Amino acid sequence: MNAIEFILGGMLAAATPFLLAALGELVVERAGVLNLGVEGLLAFGAALAFIIVYHGGGHILAFVAAGLGGAALALVFALAALGFRANQVATGLAISILGQGLSALFGKSYEALTVKGIPKLAVPGLSQMPVLGRLFVQDAVVWLSLAATLAIWTMFAYTKLGLVIRAIGENPKAAHAIGYPVIAVRVAAVAFGGMMAGFAGAYASVVYTPLWADGMIAGRGWIAIALVVFGTWLTGRIFLGACLFGAVSLMGLAAQATGLDLPSQLLSSLPYLVTIIVLGIISADRRLLKLNGVASLGEPFER
Repeated sequence: MNAIEFILGGMLAAATPFLLAALGELVVERAGVLNLGVEGLLAFGAALAFIIVYHGGGHILAFVAAGLGGAALALVFALAALGFRANQVATGLAISILGQGLSALFGKSYEALTVKGIPKLAVPGLSQMPVLGRLFVQDAVVWLSLAATLAIWTMFAYTKLGLVIRAIGENPKAAHAIGYPVIAVRVAAVAFGGMMAGFAGAYASVVYTPLWADGMIAGRGWIAIALVVFGTWLTGRIFLGACLFGAVSLMGLAAQATGLDLPSQLLSSLPYLVTIIVLGIISADRRLLKLNGVASLGEPFER
């Protein structure tokens, strides 16, 4: 297998934690809420999922527990930021620290232990193509994440629910005036975002790299938040951005396999360097950000 086949074969799997977390954060931000606690939500979900699978609970139960755990921790954020109107940036950072602390506490006795992953599913016919065929050999969670991407795109593009979420994000006072429950919708969006982040953490710890190590999330939550801006709050662009970061995260391994003489520290920092560069490019285009941005993002709502 050459480097291109290696990157194409692993790109979607590497992108899945970014994609799941970013899709959840997209819904949250479209509702006008900025939750910077995604990193902690991923770490907490990863710890819960690993513990359950290690003790024989199964992968489905692990994902359910991780999703519920992420949603519960996100509701703590919602209580402070939406209920008591605390500063959303500060509250999100506190949740991030809390989630990472809880994952370190719960996972301490499982350090360096491994669990069994899940098998890959191949698409008949397509998986036999040269080079591109490896794109069509993925585990079930990858295929479900693609379905979730399509479902969220459809919701925002064609359904009343998507329109209501967007309206609340753009002008919550106007949405409230015509009878929409602004706080209830925002709380539901935050819970959904927490659940998706929990799923992303579970995938990282029990499927993608089925082992536990403290700090294994390694900034994926922050990159997911950056992906929402990178994608200018559009589902399709977020998917493409997740694939880009998934491919970049594999380039270091591919470079080492080909014998490229570069420091391993530089290769492992590639996703973060790309994040900084891309965000700089996107931020320079004020027109694009203004066109697709959320008008009331991060602003508290008062009746």
